[in-house]
Amino acid sequence: MRGLFTIVHRWAGLFIAVFLFIAGLTGAVISWDHELDEWLNPHLFDAKATGAPLSSFELVRRVEAADPRIRVSYFTLSFEEGHNADLFVEPRVDAKTGELFDVDYNQVFIDPVSGEVAGRRFWGAISLDSENILPFLYKLHYSMHIPDLWGVTDLGMLFMGVVGIVWMFDCFVGFYLTLPRRAGTGVNGSVRDDPAGGAQRTWWQRWKPAWSIKRGASAYRRNLDLHRAFGLWLWAALFILAFTSISMNLNNQVVRPILSRISTLTPDAFDDRAPTALNKPIEPVLAFPQAVEIARAEAARRGWDEPAGGAFYGLQHGLYSISFFHPGDDHGSAGMGVKMLFLDGATGALEGGRVPWEGTAADIFMQLQFPLHSGRIAGIPGRVFLSFMGLVVALLSATGIVIWFKKRAARVLQKLPRVAVDNDRLGRAAR
Repeated sequence: MRGLFTIVHRWAGLFIAVFLFIAGLTGAVISWDHELDEWLNPHLFDAKATGAPLSSFELVRRVEAADPRIRVSYFTLSFEEGHNADLFVEPRVDAKTGELFDVDYNQVFIDPVSGEVAGRRFWGAISLDSENILPFLYKLHYSMHIPDLWGVTDLGMLFMGVVGIVWMFDCFVGFYLTLPRRAGTGVNGSVRDDPAGGAQRTWWQRWKPAWSIKRGASAYRRNLDLHRAFGLWLWAALFILAFTSISMNLNNQVVRPILSRISTLTPDAFDDRAPTALNKPIEPVLAFPQAVEIARAEAARRGWDEPAGGAFYGLQHGLYSISFFHPGDDHGSAGMGVKMLFLDGATGALEGGRVPWEGTAADIFMQLQFPLHSGRIAGIPGRVFLSFMGLVVALLSATGIVIWFKKRAARVLQKLPRVAVDNDRLGRAAR
């Protein structure tokens, strides 16, 4: 059994190592994506004009009027002082071709006081310039920038979800392989015929070296110790990262269907409605101002204290999502997200919503996935720890590849004399 698990660990590790190395390094950075993005791009985020801001709906009107090829899909309803408003946009359908317009940006930064556009960018573009590097790294983290192929949308997310599944199971395999081999036991659990030198040692005494890094060891031994020790000491955190990556990348495909069989999940309009094709958007009957007013009235009826903070229209679902939060608190309490209400874009009918820390046990379990994966569940210390864990994931990937190369070289050397003998025999037979 141990031999089989060794082979599984070897090939599973090789399959996921490069992807986890990249995901680990990018994860260490994007724990601070907002702060770094603002630091690198003050011209996009810092407002220049002072005075009373224009209404959010006026900013939307100006952005759409400036480029008839696009429509605004998300915008904030209030602004942080001294910050530009950032709006996300999507291309409209070209009536002549029936396809989407080719637009080279999906995010617009606009001064809320003057209404002047400070900049545009395509969030997630493959680019290393200062404006795009943080969104580039963020998307690289969860999708490797794998393009959609064979009619499969979000192929990169699906692939990284598969990587997460392999990683999660390999966590158990790797843990098993650190356990000491079985041996005959004597009195009080001591080991007879100890292969390491005859002194009788308990099972724990034989396992203990796997948890430590030997001083003064060779480079290979130090590499092996780093791989085992970090994997053991941080096993629980590694497992959580693997599991939550599955939950977020394969939410509708795997996790929600399984969870709904063992618990009760509250229906979610965005998750439960099948999306239309990108070039077949569902045009809303209600405009943004009407949807926001309906949502505000419902929030007041429920006694919510938070103001309406953002508005989104899902073109492929025909749904409005109106979120409620104070300016700058768009991640919500402990990263659990913010309160949302969903409205039908045609009728304005309430189609449910999401409220942090409320719902069934399964609902709260799903809400916890991003806060756990990002470390936001524990505030700043949690984000620091997740940055550290990103470096650990990269370290384990790199040390695993080194171990494989070293062992492969050893296996090749073991075969060389046998090959030489066989060649010699063949040469004699030919003569």
